Amino acid sequence: MAREKKRRARGRRSPFAAAALIGAGLLLTGGVYAGASAAMASTDTQTAAKAELTVEDGEKLFTANCATCHGADLQGTTEGPSLVGVGELAVEFQVATGRMPLQMQGPQAPQKPPQFTQDQIEAMASYVQSVAPGPSYPEDWVVSGEANPEDSADEPDVSHGAELFRINCAMCHNVAAAGGALTEGKYAPALTSTSALHIYAAMVTGPQNMPVFGDMNLSTEDKRDIIAALVYQQDAVQVGGFTLGSLGPVSEGLFAWIFGIGALVALTVWITAKSN
Repeated sequence: MAREKKRRARGRRSPFAAAALIGAGLLLTGGVYAGASAAMASTDTQTAAKAELTVEDGEKLFTANCATCHGADLQGTTEGPSLVGVGELAVEFQVATGRMPLQMQGPQAPQKPPQFTQDQIEAMASYVQSVAPGPSYPEDWVVSGEANPEDSADEPDVSHGAELFRINCAMCHNVAAAGGALTEGKYAPALTSTSALHIYAAMVTGPQNMPVFGDMNLSTEDKRDIIAALVYQQDAVQVGGFTLGSLGPVSEGLFAWIFGIGALVALTVWITAKSN
C-alpha cells in the first residue's frame, strides 16, 4: 500500500518568523529604553541647570582643581601665585577664558576653551571673593554701553574711547586691536572677539603683562568708552574688503610685493618667452 504523502499544513509559520519576531521585540525594547533614558537625562540636566551652585560648591571645585598650585589657603605655592586680593573678577576672567587651569608652564598662559561651566566658574569666583576679597563685577551700565544712571547726560563716547585706546593700549594691542608681539615670547592678545566684561576685567585686574588701570588712570566712564569703541569695532563692517588681519601697511605691502610684483614678473617672462 502506497504511503500517503503528508501535506504541508496550511498556516504553518516560516522558520524565519521566530527570528523576525525576536528582532522586532529587541528593537521595540531598545527604543523604549533609549527614549526613557533620554527623558531622564533631560530632566536631570534641567534640574542641574536650575540648581544654583553655592560658595561651598565653589570651594570644593577650587580644592579639586586649583589648590594644588594656588594652595588650599589661597596663599600660593612654588607652582602658582597667591590669590589673596585678586577678587572674583580676576578668577572669572582667568577661568572663563580658559587660561586657567594652566595647561603647561610657558612665557604666557594662552587662551583656550574653558573647562568649567559658567555656573561653576562663578561659584569658584564667589569662594575666592569670600576668602580674599578683591575687584568685583562692574555695574551693568559700564559693560553694556549705557549712560551712567547718576548722570543720564553722560552717554558713551565711541570716538573718545578710541582715542583713549590709541593712547593707552595700541602700543601693545595694535591700533586695530589685532594684538601684537612682546618680549621673551609674550604677546598682547587680539581684542577682536573679547567680551565687554573681559575687557573691563583685564583693565582692572591686569592679567599677566597687562598693567592695572585704576580710577586715577582711567575713570569708570573712560573704561566704558574704551569698551564701547572696541565693541563698535568688533561689530563694524569692513568697508575696505579683505583686511589681511588688520595688521596695517606692513602686511598689505608684503602682500602687494609678493603677489602683485610677482605676478608682473611672471607676466613679463611669459610675454618674452612667447615672443621668442
